[in-house]
Amino acid sequence: MEIKIGVQNIAREIVLESEQSADDVAALVSEALAKGGELRLKDEKGRIVIVPGPQLGYVELGGEETRRVGFGAL
Repeated sequence: MEIKIGVQNIAREIVLESEQSADDVAALVSEALAKGGELRLKDEKGRIVIVPGPQLGYVELGGEETRRVGFGAL
């Protein structure tokens, strides 16, 4: 699933691919905002992205769609 994170006062957004479900990520975002803590997400390659909760501008969760391969999947 593709996740886009906007951080306040920063022009570029953070984009990562994660194996976590949309519900799991939404729960982590809600917890970071409620407690004022940090948002920790792990991408597909095992890297961890940490964003301070109070600095979150937005979090966009992409669909959990598998990638199509080949020419017949148009």
